[in-house]
Amino acid sequence: MTEPGTLESNLAQDSEKNAAEEPQSPLTKQFTEPEWAALKEFRSSLPETLSQAFPDRTNASTTPIKLWGVTIDPKNPTNDARVSVILMKFLRARNLNPTVAADMFISTLRWRESFDIEAALKEEFPKDIFGPLAHTFGVDNGKRPVVYNLYGANPDIKAVFSDVQRFIRWRVALQERSVALLDFTEVDQMIQIHDYQGVGLTSRDANSKAAAGEATNIFQNHYPELLYKKFFVNVPTLLNWIFWAFKPLMPAATLAKMSVVGSGTRALSGALLPYIDATELPERYGGQAKGGF
Repeated sequence: MTEPGTLESNLAQDSEKNAAEEPQSPLTKQFTEPEWAALKEFRSSLPETLSQAFPDRTNASTTPIKLWGVTIDPKNPTNDARVSVILMKFLRARNLNPTVAADMFISTLRWRESFDIEAALKEEFPKDIFGPLAHTFGVDNGKRPVVYNLYGANPDIKAVFSDVQRFIRWRVALQERSVALLDFTEVDQMIQIHDYQGVGLTSRDANSKAAAGEATNIFQNHYPELLYKKFFVNVPTLLNWIFWAFKPLMPAATLAKMSVVGSGTRALSGALLPYIDATELPERYGGQAKGGF
């Protein structure tokens, strides 16, 4: 029989051992022992994982790669705590299964190469079409950046989705710029606020549905565990009903991050102020911050 306190002592010793073995950060210090065990297995497979991700590269198993601004060296993945934080995202998205997480990691690296992320970041999108639609403004109470998506800010919604692939490139570029605000040392997630003011059912056409479906697939499969909380605000009653009709189809972990909010200062401030200080929240959402957008 295990003596009282023995398990806790062993876990504490294991955590201290991890801290002594490699660089730590505020985020890695929050890892549990099962997470550390899965991470070590995942990291040990990095050379083979990168070989599978880039089969046409002779030295893929030994060549460092860069993901979200962090260099991942398969020969020395423990030299930067940020690497552990990024790899943990794939593990958590796949229930700490290193094999399945590696498959997701491979898929993500292949997708990033075929999509050509750098080209999307350099592309100039029409400001009259996309300029009003998204803004990054302020941080939440955990210093996470807050990204606002204002779907009704451009009344010509058909122009927004007239070219589905252009919209996807714009949306991915926005996501990449948002991720660039994370340091993966103290902050590794963001808050998103999706504002549906001015959006009605007549705004939904085949192009917008196709774009929404493709974007959702991309973010679910290639940007794991980067979202802390997502608020849907100023949601029309009918759209609100449609959203909850699909509730049974959503994973519980995803639902836990989502909040659907109506309109009006009282509803908006009541939902957002517990997460975002009034000085960081724009006045239009019940805060005190002026300017921004």
